[in-house]
Formats: sequence, C-alpha cells, structure tokens
Amino acid sequence: MMKVTVDDTLRAKLHNFDSRLEFCDESGRVLGYFMPAVDRAVYEGTQSPTSDQELRRRSQQGGGRSLAEIIEHLQNQG
Repeated sequence: MMKVTVDDTLRAKLHNFDSRLEFCDESGRVLGYFMPAVDRAVYEGTQSPTSDQELRRRSQQGGGRSLAEIIEHLQNQG
C-alpha cells in the first residue's frame, strides 16, 4: 500500500478528514473514497450478536452469488 503524508494545508482543504470524502477528477468522475480512521478503542468490549458457531456454519454453507452477479444485479437496478 502506498503511504501519503498530508501537510496542514491539504488537511485544511479536506476539512480535517472529519467525514467521508469522495475524490473526483476535473470532469466529475469518481476516483475513490476516503473513510477517516476510527479509534479502535471505540469498539473495545463490543461483541458480535452472531455466535462463532453460527459464523462457522454460515462460512461452510456456501452458496450465494459471485461478485460479478452482484454487480450485474446492481447495474440493472437503474
């Protein structure tokens, strides 16, 4: 992964990274998204409502759709 160091000028331009950002080129084409880092301490002590046993069962069950099928479905929604 590439690492970019952000100076104070860029940080201010990007609203101090306090919310999700969408990066676009000059024509408006979306290049990507940025999600601010979350303090992991926020999640300390939290537990999934789904048991480990249930998660294992689901992963072994198989089935579902491929990513290509999901993308095709989403593209046909419009």
